[in-house]
Amino acid sequence: MLRAPTPGQSTQPIYEMEQQNAAGTQLQQHQPRVSSSSSSRAHQFHPARPAILDLFNLYLGVRSSGQKSDESVGEPPNKTQKRITAINRELPPPNEQFLFDFEKLQSQFPDQEQVRAVTESVLISLVIQCCSHAPRAEFLLFALHGLCEIGYINWDTFLPCLLSSVSSAEMSVGQGSQTVAAVTSAASSHPGTLPPSNTVPNITNFPPSNPVSPLPSILGIGSPSQSAAEPSSGATISPIKSNDGTYTSQKSARANLSIRENAISSLRQLSCKIVLIGLDSNLRPVTHADIFYHILNWLVNWDQKQPGLDEFDSARLWKPDKALIEWLHSCLDVIWLLVEDNRCRVPFYELIRSGLQFIENIPDDEALFTLILEIHRRRDMMATHMQMLDQHLHCPTFGTPRLLLQATTNVSGEPVTNMRYSPITYPSVLGEPLHGEELAASIRRGSLDWDRALRCLRHAFRNTPSPDWWRRVLLLAPCHRNQSQGPTPGAVFTSEMISEATIDRIVELLKLTNSEMNCWQEWLIFSDVFFFLMKHGCIDFVDFVDKLVSRLQDGDQHILRTNHVTWLLAQIIRVELVMNALNTDSRKVETTRKILSFHKEDRSSDPNNPQSILLDFISSCQNLRIWTLNTSTREYLNNEQLQKGKQIDEWWRQLNKGERIMDYMNMDERSIGMFWVVSYTMAQPACETVMNWLTSAGVTEVISGPNLQSNERLMVMQEVSPVPMSLISGFSINLCLKLVYQMEESMFSGQIVPSIAMVETYVRVLLVAPHALFRSLLTLLAQRNQTSFSKPAASILVFELLNYRLLSVYRYQGKSKSLMYDITKMVATLKGKRGDHRIFRLAENLCMNLISSMREFFFVKREGKGPTDFTETLNRITVINLAIIIKTRGIPEVEHLVYLQTMLEQILATSQHAWSEKTLRYFPSILRDALAGRVDKKGLAIQLWQQAETTVINQCTQLLSTSADPSYVTTYINHSFPQHRQYLCAGAWILMYGHPESINSLHLGRVLREFSPEEVTANIYTMVDVLLHHFSLELQRGRSLQDLMLKACTNLSFFIWTHELLPLDILLLALIDRDDDPHALRIVINLLDSKELQQRVKLYLMNHGPPEHWLFSGTFKRTELQKALGNHLSWKERYPTFFDDIAARLLPVIPLVIYRFIENDAIDAADRVLQVYSTFLHYYPLNFTFVRDILGYFYGHLSGKLVLRILNVLDVKKIPFSESFPQHVNSSNTSNAAICPPLDYFATLLLGLVNNVIPPLNNSSKNGPTRDVSNSSVRAPHNKPQATAQPVPTVTPEGQKPFYQIQDPGTHTQLILETAVIEILSLPVNSSQIVSSLVQIVVHIQPTLIQCSNGLHALSNGVGQSSVLPTSPSGGSSDSFGATRTPLVSGINSSSFVWRSGYTCQQLSCLLIQACGLLLAQLPAEFHVQLYMEAARVIKESWWLADGKRSVGELESAVSYALLDPTWAAQDNTSTAIGNVVALLHSFFSNLPLEWLEGTHLIIKHLRPLTSIAALRIAFRIMSPLLPRVVNAHTLFSKTLSLLLSIMVDVFGRNSQQSASIEAPEIADIIDFLHHIVHFDGQGGPVQANSKPRPEILALIGRAAENLRPDVQHLLSHLKADVNCSIYAATHPKISPNTT
Repeated sequence: MLRAPTPGQSTQPIYEMEQQNAAGTQLQQHQPRVSSSSSSRAHQFHPARPAILDLFNLYLGVRSSGQKSDESVGEPPNKTQKRITAINRELPPPNEQFLFDFEKLQSQFPDQEQVRAVTESVLISLVIQCCSHAPRAEFLLFALHGLCEIGYINWDTFLPCLLSSVSSAEMSVGQGSQTVAAVTSAASSHPGTLPPSNTVPNITNFPPSNPVSPLPSILGIGSPSQSAAEPSSGATISPIKSNDGTYTSQKSARANLSIRENAISSLRQLSCKIVLIGLDSNLRPVTHADIFYHILNWLVNWDQKQPGLDEFDSARLWKPDKALIEWLHSCLDVIWLLVEDNRCRVPFYELIRSGLQFIENIPDDEALFTLILEIHRRRDMMATHMQMLDQHLHCPTFGTPRLLLQATTNVSGEPVTNMRYSPITYPSVLGEPLHGEELAASIRRGSLDWDRALRCLRHAFRNTPSPDWWRRVLLLAPCHRNQSQGPTPGAVFTSEMISEATIDRIVELLKLTNSEMNCWQEWLIFSDVFFFLMKHGCIDFVDFVDKLVSRLQDGDQHILRTNHVTWLLAQIIRVELVMNALNTDSRKVETTRKILSFHKEDRSSDPNNPQSILLDFISSCQNLRIWTLNTSTREYLNNEQLQKGKQIDEWWRQLNKGERIMDYMNMDERSIGMFWVVSYTMAQPACETVMNWLTSAGVTEVISGPNLQSNERLMVMQEVSPVPMSLISGFSINLCLKLVYQMEESMFSGQIVPSIAMVETYVRVLLVAPHALFRSLLTLLAQRNQTSFSKPAASILVFELLNYRLLSVYRYQGKSKSLMYDITKMVATLKGKRGDHRIFRLAENLCMNLISSMREFFFVKREGKGPTDFTETLNRITVINLAIIIKTRGIPEVEHLVYLQTMLEQILATSQHAWSEKTLRYFPSILRDALAGRVDKKGLAIQLWQQAETTVINQCTQLLSTSADPSYVTTYINHSFPQHRQYLCAGAWILMYGHPESINSLHLGRVLREFSPEEVTANIYTMVDVLLHHFSLELQRGRSLQDLMLKACTNLSFFIWTHELLPLDILLLALIDRDDDPHALRIVINLLDSKELQQRVKLYLMNHGPPEHWLFSGTFKRTELQKALGNHLSWKERYPTFFDDIAARLLPVIPLVIYRFIENDAIDAADRVLQVYSTFLHYYPLNFTFVRDILGYFYGHLSGKLVLRILNVLDVKKIPFSESFPQHVNSSNTSNAAICPPLDYFATLLLGLVNNVIPPLNNSSKNGPTRDVSNSSVRAPHNKPQATAQPVPTVTPEGQKPFYQIQDPGTHTQLILETAVIEILSLPVNSSQIVSSLVQIVVHIQPTLIQCSNGLHALSNGVGQSSVLPTSPSGGSSDSFGATRTPLVSGINSSSFVWRSGYTCQQLSCLLIQACGLLLAQLPAEFHVQLYMEAARVIKESWWLADGKRSVGELESAVSYALLDPTWAAQDNTSTAIGNVVALLHSFFSNLPLEWLEGTHLIIKHLRPLTSIAALRIAFRIMSPLLPRVVNAHTLFSKTLSLLLSIMVDVFGRNSQQSASIEAPEIADIIDFLHHIVHFDGQGGPVQANSKPRPEILALIGRAAENLRPDVQHLLSHLKADVNCSIYAATHPKISPNTT
């Protein structure tokens, strides 16, 4: 076909036009494959260029550069001229001659490579210029075909340059028009990069489809269809027509725009056709990537709108026309060809992460829509591998804290370095962690996430998590938020959410109140949290009142019958933010009227009840307060209520008679109620009255001790009874704040020593409202009075308060770590000061308790660097506690694993101790391995002693002989060497040798007291070493062991009891740390059995009231200083004790002694100590934690008798054990063989977790009995099962417990969960039986519940494997239904089981799975191993895998259904064994710490060998969701990924026959997942457009892929570190072509 120049086409030579566009080809210089500016210039001036241009011009029918034009360039010819010129022109030669002419031409130039580059440059220019001219474009395609056949086109350089030049040309098309320029620049983006994914939503829910690829045949390329109008006639065929002159003013702009857009369409279509030609060649991966990104960019930005056109006009203008659809189809052809499985030039995964499926304006085109649906389908299938099949486990339990290492600030402005995970943090579809403000801002009211958030908040209000939790997760209300404040990553609840949840809780409590249930305690607990939220600005008060009025008037009419809401608002009316709203807000009058509208005339059945009196007068209190706030609202106040206030004043005057003092121990109920009322109206007088009571007994002078000569008088308040907790609980929070402030002033700044009653009352006030009243004592006193801590008396009182009363409060508040850092700094300064033994030992004992209270991994230094500030004793305790934490709770995050070695180095840098083999054998392996190489320096210590022994004995003889010169004491103290002073006690030990009366105890005591605390500690440790060494020497000499033990105990009694020279707690710790010596623990036993110690303990129990100190109503007896602390600690001291005592110092020590006895198999000794000191250990503030941890630490090594002894440490009557638990735990003592409890016991245990720990669901199911699940209090206590089923539950609520009743562990949910853990660990059966029972329940619980609820009964033949196939959406064959076997679980009393839960069968089965996974995750590793074995057994015995007659398709369908979404099975009553087991495993995984996740690999070990694709899918479904969680733990990630690849080899290996009939594309979802997780790992989190895989991971997959079938290996070809086959390796900055 011959081409004549098109009429109307410009006759300007193409050479000149190319020169004008040369700049455009240089706009993309950032592309490495585009020619640089210098090379472009070289091509332009190359001698071959004019000749090549002339040749192309000849064949294109355009005049060459050497010909002259007869036409005027500046004036377009008329139609006649054009016709005459066209007739007289020469015709171009035939196409077939072009290749001959070109080869003849290029042979004239020696540098063929340069000629090739020039040819490519000319071709690119011609493509851009001729794209709208169909015949010329056809010739260019013909020429490219011909040049390609002779190998003259290097597609790897030509195509990237072409696409880059096209992008430049598109950007420069509209340079003359602002509108067009904006359009064309917006329609292009930087080639080589993916479009940003953050411009489109991340989550989609498109229905799955199975589209057929729309790729047409592209091999035969004929003449392109005429897709663009001639330039001269472009305006007449514009897709937008003139509309009766309405848009005449824009007509010209539209015409020009249409011409340019048609040109762009033609250019893109021609480019795609050229690309399709190039794809027939073997291009490099980097070229494929470049093509893909350019084409994808065109598709994503196909519908860029024009600024300057109105919306209607723009919509009409951009209605897809034929040209647009054609180039879209051409782009789709390229895309399909790139991602086709046969060649896999680009992995389909790149489409999944491209964002193409999220374009907002999808054109009405079936081909594009088909591609988008396919992307959605593949993306959704891939996403199943990223998400836990966890039955909506997206709410916290408040029982298991987890950390998120991310520095941020909370709502109170305090820095938070260790945050727990956000409460509703969960991975989104592709694993992106959605949390923080990005999640809060994206949640819309009424959505599933909104319901999940409210579910969490309602659970929080019912279970009162710590203020630390609230501070981390709440966003400030917008009206209270500082605009300069940055985002809060951990906060996920907006003020709208918290406001709605608060109102829900109010309505819930009102319903309870109306049902005649006594829920006053719940109101008190809620008011504390409500005050906290309002004070910190988490609730907009004005908006809250509006919503509350609307809810109570519209939604829940007639529910407001009492004044509880008025009382609640009266609690917060003095909060600064509330007063500002009522004083300055523009809506203050309206808000005030709404507040007053909550008043109800309270008519209680018991008018003299304190609560009734308070509620009766509370409206009057509120009116009086509003009267004083604002004069503009007085007219709306209730005069009757104002007058009622006079009754309060009258009662107050009659009672006080001006003295303002009351006898709180003899108040009747009416007086209590009226005083509560006064606390709301006259807080300051009420505060003074309480203070006057506490000081009413007067003061007395402390008599100085014999060792203290001082003229300063020390006055002490006389004791009275502390204010009862029952009275304090009704005080207004405003009064409590005033009281706390006044008592702090008196206790810490006053000149008079406070009474124990005042200190105890102070503690009670803090305990009654821990959210509203908590303050950090050290910080508060430092801010209020800089001189407070310069007084030893103030420091001693603070340390006693923290150690014996407020330890659990600080742990509940999440302040234990910061307090530990502060106290250890003080300890570091005190340990070297001479004589400061009392305050040092108290601070050290406080640190022991703080370290023991840690139940999550912690840093030993706030700044994380350098040696610790700990003493030798604290260093040793820290290592032991670290072992307990790691073994019983695991290491939660990878950062902790990395820090562990550094932490040990920090601890051991200042410690000389090495732990015995008996102790190390119980350490967790990670800690044992880290300590394995530590050198034991005890032998060196003895050598040093032997070197110094002669000098030390000589000095001790002069100092300690009965006739020693008193002046030598001063000489020794001031002039002896430090290395000798540490052996003073050892020398004294040698000298006395069973005759303590032979040494001068006065001199020894004086010297020890003048030593620094650090020197006394060193003396104790060296004395123990010398004592044991001397012991062994005497035994070698034939001395009697009994005689030696008697002398040793006599000597120690001299030090401890007779003259009280050394602290007993440090001595005991020193002895148990020498358990490598067989005699050390025997000495410890003798010390603990001594009558002196047991007498001390009895005195402590008599003088210090009950363990629940807040219940004590009598008068405290202050123990004399010397009797309480002994001579060593009380010498030169005057300040009396409050709670401190030598016996109390042993509370953190005795648990460590018991640990050491068990480690050394001294079971009888441990039993003896527990028997003697179990009552004393009730005073240990961490006794519940101690029991839980010791049972877990030594699980499998404790006898049944010892377990019972350990349980007796608890006050069993106050622990919510199951009703049958005592029977089961005692079974080993009543029979020879322990019997595993029935399944009903375990099911009831799980039901307790569902009812008390798992956040309740909204019960809206139509099936089964329903209840108001917002009422958590009507849930049955799990330890009181009902005997018979009732149509309506009428269970008496147990009621919400205040914090002070459950200080250890801290919250009700923790108490229930940890109690269940203690029960499991105490059972006298092995872990395999327990796990088997739990798994058996989970596997079959739903059909059991459903069939029993329908009146069926369990069969006597036990449990059968269910073969019921799913019904909807099911893929199973119909013949399977005939083989149904009844999957009932025998041993479960199901008649009332569902009823007791208050849930439907479907909901309960899901929640039981969640509860079981949560429970198992709290248990030691032995249970985990058993779970993996049992889960593998259930899966392998399933008919899906065991029945060889099933077709591959049937198995695939059944497995996919079971593992896709378990809620389908729950709703359809078609729960499957495999689905439930995988759901259980995922529930278990989601609660495991990171360190324990490595053990999950065992389940694959037990599942292997995998023999089918169904088994492969099950294995992947179990393990793949773990990979996103461990991406930062590179070693664990690599191991897990390698494991998954190895099971792929099992099924799809080169030599495997298992999957011969399975095509590789059938596991496309697994292939896509591997691509995604590799990028997820490379990014270290959510995949971004620029995410790159790590080279070592590519190498790992490359090695594994070598063992796969070729077709599967082909789909993974891009996940290799080979630049010749992988687009990721080819574009990776760290992978060089030379390295592959």
